[in-house]
Formats: sequence, structure tokens, C-alpha cells
Amino acid sequence: MQGQIAVTGFRAEHLEEAKALVDAAYQEERAAVPALPPELPDFSLAHFAQNGMGVAAVSSESGRLIGFLCGTDPFERAFGATRARGVFSPMHANAAQRQGRAEIYAHLLPAAQEKWARAGASSHALCLYAHDEETQRLLFSYGFGLRCMDAIRLTGEDFPLQAPPPGFQLRELKGEERELSYPLHLLLDEHMAKSPTFIRRASPSREEFLRGLQESGDRCFAALSGNRAAALFRISLGGGETLVSDMPKTCHILHTCCLPEYRGTGLSRSLLGLILHTLRGEGIERLSVDFESINPAASRFWQKYFAAYTHSVTRRIDEDVLKELTGDGNKKL
Repeated sequence: MQGQIAVTGFRAEHLEEAKALVDAAYQEERAAVPALPPELPDFSLAHFAQNGMGVAAVSSESGRLIGFLCGTDPFERAFGATRARGVFSPMHANAAQRQGRAEIYAHLLPAAQEKWARAGASSHALCLYAHDEETQRLLFSYGFGLRCMDAIRLTGEDFPLQAPPPGFQLRELKGEERELSYPLHLLLDEHMAKSPTFIRRASPSREEFLRGLQESGDRCFAALSGNRAAALFRISLGGGETLVSDMPKTCHILHTCCLPEYRGTGLSRSLLGLILHTLRGEGIERLSVDFESINPAASRFWQKYFAAYTHSVTRRIDEDVLKELTGDGNKKL
């Protein structure tokens, strides 16, 4: 890449060029993952120009914006299961031109991370496109590691219905029958707390769980053996972690779990086939899912049947360093 790069704070004057960079990067990823919608929905970057958590890379030669990296306001309990304060850069809150992209991020990262650290955040996370391998290699060399992934598929793609193992019925749970999904929700929480995932989530009471289902309108599909659910998928209309998962005619998988003794039997695959067939009949075109890459069983399953389009990477910095920085939290680039 030729020319010098000037790094400044991300401001309102950058909004139009930043949106164009976001749209261009999305189209690059869509070329690799055709199941993605043709265009991103309308979105605003205005908040990122106001919260002081963003930086911009400008070409010294042309004066054009060639990259930017913004973050959310700092929030407590990063990832919902740590004691760290975090900042997260969503899929649409960072982008750079294709030429020299890794070099641009190499200029943006130190400036953005200093802002995040001065705001008291020790957990720094970015959502990158899954096929932007050059930028990911850069972040890995800067101490970031892969943690979460978003994936998608078309409901109309070839996915033949497959009968479940003998003794199982596949169906959507209705009314009071949805209570059968609660034990699997607890099992999933216990699974996530074990090695190598180590994510401890607070489990709801039965009443809280059922009330949440009622208020959200989420749907539960299960593989039943008698009156026991052996596998479960919880589906919502939208509700994922990217702009894509909230698009029209898109459903999102919130949770899934299978009893350990039935993993590897094809039971979950059969249930997924029923879900895809059902949603397609209702006019739903896409099904998305997000999952932890640090949960190996889930990662293997989802990547068999879905195409990943984002990789979220994270770095935890030493909290003791924050004490040296937070006294000057109002410093601006």
C-alpha cells in the first residue's frame, strides 16, 4: 500500500464514506457465502461517531477514509459470563478498503484499543468477515483469538428429510408441551460451563424459562422419546447478533442441545431437516445461527450444514494496566 495513513477519531464527517466501506466489505463476503441476503438492511453509524470509541484511517494523499474501527459503549460482564468490562465492534462497525486492508487495521487497532482501555474495558472483541483471512491473521498476531461465529443457510437448499432413529418422534412443541424443553436448557448451561468452553451462565428457573418462551414467541422443535425431549432447537424470528439475522424472512437458532447418549446418531440432523422443511413451507428463506467456536461439538455440527460468514475475535488485556490509563479517560485522538 502506498502513501501515509493518518489516524484520527471517528467523526460525523466520516459517516458516508464509512457506510460505503461497510457495503463493499459485505459484498466481498457475500461472494463467498451466497446464502447471505443481497444487501444489508439500512443501518446507522451515527452513534459510533458520538461515543468516542472509534478511530478512522485517512489517506494522507487523497484525504479519503480508507478504514475505520468503532466500538460499543463499554459494558459490564463481557460475553455475559465474565467479570470483565468489554467493548465490542459489531460486523458493521469496522471496515477497510480491500487494498492494504491488513496494514490499515494495523494502524487502527492500537489507537482503538487505547481508547477502549482508557474507558476501563479489558475485554476487546471485533466481528470480522469469515473469509477475510488476511485481517484475521493480523489480529491473531496481535493476541486476539477466535471465540464466536455466525453462520447461515438457505432453507430451500437441498437437505433431504431423514427419519430419526427408531423410537423417536420429531415435532414442534406447542402450549404446555414446551415445558419438555426445560431440562435440555439446563443441560446446555452445564455443558457450556465445562472444559474447554468454560462459559458459566445463570440458569433460569422453570417459571422464568416458560415465561421467557411465552413473551418472546420463540418456537421449540424437539425429538421426543415418550415424554422426554432428547434433542431440542429453539428458533426465533430474528434475534441474532448481526444485522443479517434480523432481515425479513430470516429465522435464527438461539439454542440447541442433544442428550449425550444420542450425539452422533443423526438425531439432531433429522430434527434440523424437519425445521428447514417447516420454515420453507412458511415462506422463511434463510436460517442463521451463532455459536462459540470454543465449543467443539457445536462448531463441528454447525459447520457441516451452515456457511460461516463472521468470525468474532477477542483479547483480554491485563486489568492492572487499566489502573494506569483510566485516570486519563477523556483523552481524545
